[in-house]
Amino acid sequence: MEAIVRVASEADAAGIAALVNRAYRPAPAQGGWTHESGLVSGARTSEAMVRSFFGPDSDVLVLCRGAEIVACVHVQGGESAACIGMLATEPAAQATGLGKRMLACAEQHAVAHRGATAFRMSVLSARTELLAFYERRGYARTGVREAFPLAAGAGQPCVAGLELDILVKTPGV
Repeated sequence: MEAIVRVASEADAAGIAALVNRAYRPAPAQGGWTHESGLVSGARTSEAMVRSFFGPDSDVLVLCRGAEIVACVHVQGGESAACIGMLATEPAAQATGLGKRMLACAEQHAVAHRGATAFRMSVLSARTELLAFYERRGYARTGVREAFPLAAGAGQPCVAGLELDILVKTPGV
């Protein structure tokens, strides 16, 4: 079945939230390589949080096979640096190139629809394999770290001092 990337609508919010939670915080026996269950507990997102991403300066892209959402990514802002986040693929489909495809789609979307000239993201500092994934795709660590955003409703750290690395990418540089 062909996989199609499209801009999500609010009707997709529940499916996106479920996918993100399966990818980021699965049960131990179900986790793909991107999960962070040992670092953060609780839900990564909620349907209400996903709904808040639908607005004039924010889109969620989804990759669908038929009616099933198998990957997603959030793109916000633009003009200078668009923020890219919540990149998730179905755990059973990880390591098949869907994450690379969705990241490329997010970057293209940010340039074409948001006027972005650079991209920014935050990644858990303890996720060295995930940081390396983004570095292989042209992202660079800025040296800036931020505390885990407790107030964001994205879970509770299981380890003390959990931080986020800020990464940036400037296309063509």
